[in-house]
Parts: sequence; structure tokens; C-alpha cells
Amino acid sequence: MISNSPIPHVVPAGRMARAEQPVLTLSGGWELRPWQAEDADVLFAAGQDRTIRLWNRLLVNSPEEARQRIERMRRRWQAELAAIWAVARPDGAPVGLIGWGDIDLQGGSAEIVYWLLPAARGAGVAVEATRRVSRWALDDLGLHRLRLCHSTANPASCRVADKAGYTLEGTQRSALLHADGWHDQHLHALVQGDI
Repeated sequence: MISNSPIPHVVPAGRMARAEQPVLTLSGGWELRPWQAEDADVLFAAGQDRTIRLWNRLLVNSPEEARQRIERMRRRWQAELAAIWAVARPDGAPVGLIGWGDIDLQGGSAEIVYWLLPAARGAGVAVEATRRVSRWALDDLGLHRLRLCHSTANPASCRVADKAGYTLEGTQRSALLHADGWHDQHLHALVQGDI
């Protein structure tokens, strides 16, 4: 039977725009906080890191361009399109980035993006940060489905997805363009009720 009632929005418009982006705490003295203009040099440096450039579309060619990207992060929060945090110690410089792009409040979904600078890799920070922003997206924001996609040639991201509780749903062929060409990508997902 087809209903004549419109499908309600999963998350009402305005939920993000009416609120300040929160600071989320992690164990080990880490926190997730909004990026600030004074973080531009770190964002620029991350854009020069070979591993970050290999697996992400982070192209930042100058500190000024980094400042513009940080300002765009703020605008995208207000437009309810993205929620991006810096991974840092309180009052410290960022060592990574994590958050949600492609936020669809009406449909209740988003896709995670993350990277860490070399000093923070291998210590479980990416897994814990992924779990934390996932809880925020599902419990606080009210989304229903979260995606984590990565090149099949990137086993580190596959481990992060698995340890963070995301289910591998399949492989998308030739789905992501990297500097060295098209990559197949794994699609992992977490939905309400999984955690």
C-alpha cells in the first residue's frame, strides 16, 4: 500500500545550524574540536604529507588556502553539509582531521572522512575518534546510516572501519579517483542499532 503522507525528514533542518559545533572528548587526553584559523599551518603541512595525499583529496597549496578551507568548514557546518573536527590535545595543535561530509539530514546519512599526521598514527586514535564521531552522528544529531569508504589498496582504513564497528557491505568498482588513477573502494556502514 502506498501512503499519501510525505516521508518525514530523519533529522529536522536547523538542528546543526542552531547549535555551536561541540568539542568531543577522547581518552588519553585527546579531544575533537572545531578547526581554528590559527591551525592553518598544520592543515597546509598535512596537505604536503605523502600518505595523506595518497588516500585523501586534501590539496592545500598555501597557508592562505588552508585558512580558506577552515572558514569553509565553518560555513558547511552552518549550511548543515559537513561537521569536521581537528584531532588535538587541549590547547594543542591538531594532529589530524575527522568528521562528516555529504551530510543528508533529510535522508539521515553521512560519510566519514579522516586522516592523521605521522606522529599520531598507529596508536588507536583514528579508531577511537571514529567511534566518537559515529556516536555523535547517530545519538546526538540523529542520523540513521553512516558510510566509511576507502580504497581497497588502503588496509589501514579497513582496520579502522572494522575496529570501529562498521560492517563491510561490499566493493564499489572504480569508484574513487586518486592521483594514480581510479581505485575500487570498500563500502562499510554503521546504522542505528549497530552500537
